[in-house]
Amino acid sequence: MQRNVLEYLEQTVRKVPKKIAYADEKMGITFEEVFHQSRAIGTYLQEQGHYREPIVVFMGKHPRTIVTFYGVIYSGNYYVPIDDEMPRHRIELIFQSLHPKAVICDEETGKLLETFPYHGKVYFYEEMITSPINDKLLERTRDRQIDTDPIYIVFTSGSTGIPKGVVACHRSVIDYIENLSEVLQFNENTIFGSQTPLYVDACLKELYPTLKFGATTYLIPKTYFMFPLKLVEFLNEYKINTICWVVSALTMISAFGALEKEVPRYLHTIAFGSEVFPIKQFNRWKKHLPNTRFVNLYGPTEATGMSCYYEVNREFALDEVIPIGRPFNNTEIILLDENNQEAKFGEVGEICIRGTSLTLGYYNNFEKTEEVFVQNPLNKAYPELIYRTGDLGKYNEQGELIFVSRKDNQIKHMGHRIELGEIEIVANGMEKIKSACSLFDHDKKKIILYYVGEVTPAQVATYLKEKLPRYMVPNVIEALETMPLTANGKIDRVLLKNKYNQK
Repeated sequence: MQRNVLEYLEQTVRKVPKKIAYADEKMGITFEEVFHQSRAIGTYLQEQGHYREPIVVFMGKHPRTIVTFYGVIYSGNYYVPIDDEMPRHRIELIFQSLHPKAVICDEETGKLLETFPYHGKVYFYEEMITSPINDKLLERTRDRQIDTDPIYIVFTSGSTGIPKGVVACHRSVIDYIENLSEVLQFNENTIFGSQTPLYVDACLKELYPTLKFGATTYLIPKTYFMFPLKLVEFLNEYKINTICWVVSALTMISAFGALEKEVPRYLHTIAFGSEVFPIKQFNRWKKHLPNTRFVNLYGPTEATGMSCYYEVNREFALDEVIPIGRPFNNTEIILLDENNQEAKFGEVGEICIRGTSLTLGYYNNFEKTEEVFVQNPLNKAYPELIYRTGDLGKYNEQGELIFVSRKDNQIKHMGHRIELGEIEIVANGMEKIKSACSLFDHDKKKIILYYVGEVTPAQVATYLKEKLPRYMVPNVIEALETMPLTANGKIDRVLLKNKYNQK
């Protein structure tokens, strides 16, 4: 039975040692190099006395960063990725939460670290990978490791802006990777194009399947996502055939007409998630790539990654949403109503997750952990944790799970219960709108709609009045030049709320 994620690497390096594992537009690194360099890092950290503690990896989006992750795991510690593109205040809060004894940098980030109030040990990647490998030391470390040992902490802020460190272990990651790989049909010929930063859990979709199958992952520079045509050309240049992206990254390409000029001709698998895919934009992708598999994924960081999937196999009306389908194997979805009872078929309930994929909770924050990792209220016989996602869902007539909205996106307005996501779906259906986001001002009891598109607010208002009940029509409609996005590509609702509150 596999109990350590590094077994993927150790099996693959024997098969394809010289094959490129990870690369960017400047360089690539083979499985053999990944293996030796990560073991050198693991030895170095062990010899410095670090064990079962958080090791901060303060490096950018680069193949050497991934090698460092694995090196930390080899040492029996768990990595915490941060990046210089993260807001300075957020990095400071993460340091305050962790109190790490060690930070690993490269030449580019070492000087930046000096500007932070950190006084622990600082190690440099370039020095660590040249240190001798102690096989016996690493073997003793492996013998002590079990599958519930942590391997990483990823900080997620959610809607509050306060970072929470989600701790994942070998068992949850292995369960996730095995099931994700089966659903998306990865193999040794898979060539990934990685969209997300390395400090979010979304990058797991590429990192560990690459080790498992001997595949290849190309790290796509963030700047390419501001130039849709250049991005598609990058996909074709490196013959990328599989992408697992947030929806906004895909709609950025289709909404700005890049597919009419250049088609990503090698893509045979497109997985998407984190947001609702506007049907208008999805249809543009499907039109240009009719033979490509499109799979909608859903899941929270607290359940390691994605927990549900739906392969799109039919057409949808513009006001419909693509289902999130069914849970992965070894995962169960429970919909709970307001009374902690199982919601009736077709009724909306909170999406709760049960299974091996659940993470260990929030680092150094038992109070927050106990709020959402709770005893299964349907089980009165023995201890059993479920994760309460805060998301609302329901089953449609076909028995497919539908994401409705976040609980905090469900509002009471003019005596009616409203899902802000429904307003966004209708707005995104307007021909010249490229992206839309709806918010609610609880103090002034106003619905706000921000959008990007070649139409006036008055035209949007007219359109929405024809499509929505009067109580759902936004009170404030404002056009934006660009929709603000978080680092991992989701719409930045916190920033938009702050923008509105500053008026």
